[in-house]
Amino acid sequence: MTLPPLDVIALLRQHNLRPSKSLGQNFLIDETALRRVVAAAGIEGGEAVLEIGAGLGSLTRHLATAARRVVAIELDKYLIPPLREVLAPFSNVQIIAGDILALDPVELMGDEPGYLVVANIPYYITSAVIRHLLEADVRPQRLALTVQREVAGRICAAPGDMSLLALSVQVYGQPEITAHIPAGAFYPSPNVDSAVIRVALYTSPRLPAARLPDFFRLAKAGFSQKRKTLRNSLAGGLGWQPAQAESLLRAANIDPMRRAETLSLDEWGRLVENLGELGDQA
Repeated sequence: MTLPPLDVIALLRQHNLRPSKSLGQNFLIDETALRRVVAAAGIEGGEAVLEIGAGLGSLTRHLATAARRVVAIELDKYLIPPLREVLAPFSNVQIIAGDILALDPVELMGDEPGYLVVANIPYYITSAVIRHLLEADVRPQRLALTVQREVAGRICAAPGDMSLLALSVQVYGQPEITAHIPAGAFYPSPNVDSAVIRVALYTSPRLPAARLPDFFRLAKAGFSQKRKTLRNSLAGGLGWQPAQAESLLRAANIDPMRRAETLSLDEWGRLVENLGELGDQA
């Protein structure tokens, strides 16, 4: 089904609305870019899709023509009337006004097996939204996210340039950048380009679920003082003596003088294992 482009600017004027800077609203309006986002989601026709940040429905329309069901979440209550107007022709779309961080993805999607998530999310909530989705009792099968290009690079980073955000995603799935989107594809145009990342989630996290709290606690401490060695950043972040942190690192066969961004996910896993073997020293 070929859809005519949605005139977002005219729709905003018709409803006497302006994009909200405080909510980080930049509406994706370029049709080629919209199709690339849908392609990144890998929709084959029978899936249910959770869309976060439906805006005025530019992307939602494309999702509705590709998926069996779309649950569209929008935080801005002022966008709901025009959004309902735009999506009126699509009977397979459910619009929910609310904050995704205050909503349970499992309640939203019910017993849908292997649902997909598609989102165009502002920088300031990127990490929080991803963690919220990946820590749900029933995780989605795949994520397709439009984020700032720099953020996409951080999520897909390799050891040597790792970040807490990269670890938070890669423990649950394999991210890849599938497309780059120039700032001009949005209205209003942001100051930076964006990228589409696809995260194919593992059947289960790469670390045992029971040890994930320890993993995140250690990783958060390790990255709390990035310029310091792991020996000192772990000690400072966890309230340990430096000798305790060094003991844990050496037990995991990790040089205490390394820095957090150099560790692989497997090495963080060894730290978690040895934390249990040595007893929680915190």
